[in-house]
Amino acid sequence: MTPERLRALLLDVAEGRATVDQALHHLEGFPVELCHQQGAVVARLDTQRGMRHGFPEVILAQGKQYDHLQTIVERALSRPGPLLITRVTRKRIQRLRLRFPQLEHAVDTGCLYRAEESMAAPEGLVGVLCAGTSDIAVAEEAALVARLMGARVETHYDAGVAGLHRLLSAEALLRSARVFVVVAGMEGAMPSVVGGLVDKPVIAVPTSAGYGAAFGGVSALLGMLNSCASNVTVVNIDNGFGAGYVAGLINRL
Repeated sequence: MTPERLRALLLDVAEGRATVDQALHHLEGFPVELCHQQGAVVARLDTQRGMRHGFPEVILAQGKQYDHLQTIVERALSRPGPLLITRVTRKRIQRLRLRFPQLEHAVDTGCLYRAEESMAAPEGLVGVLCAGTSDIAVAEEAALVARLMGARVETHYDAGVAGLHRLLSAEALLRSARVFVVVAGMEGAMPSVVGGLVDKPVIAVPTSAGYGAAFGGVSALLGMLNSCASNVTVVNIDNGFGAGYVAGLINRL
């Protein structure tokens, strides 16, 4: 349920195009819908999330039993609007798409999604940059989320600090985007460089790409947290979803 859908429903009742009983039918499971599996509640869908946060509840597939995941997805798809499922393994992507053909797979990510049927033309501009090709999967997750939230997105990949001229070739993007998502592994230096070039918010995403002393992304995370660029803020390791979500909200301002 979004503010727009609720407003339209109330107007239909007020102007006689829908009865109170019809409106109540549309509001079943609002604000919480229970998902049952073999008689037990396995999830409580927050059907009011879109009204409070600007985007419906996102389903994290990681750690869920497949039967539970399928039940949750089925209930979520029964409602209109966009849907995003993150951290889905390749095997589960195949099974879920076979069961729910309306789901689309975002290439280079572990995400399945259903876009809003009547999405307006994308607005604003979110710039998504990454340091190396190994970081593309996390960057693409961020780009997908921002697009689902209505943003226009431009990407610039494999432009890390080992060859700064590759970043400077994105001058037009650096000048025009409202907010940036910068993804990097190894020592995590790229967000500081971007932050020093732009006067917009920079959301830094450390990735787990790197050799032994990278400690699975901890080195990049600590480097980004210690950035000397004042416009840089940091999300968790490999959290392209979180970065894309915040970028999508900032882009709406």
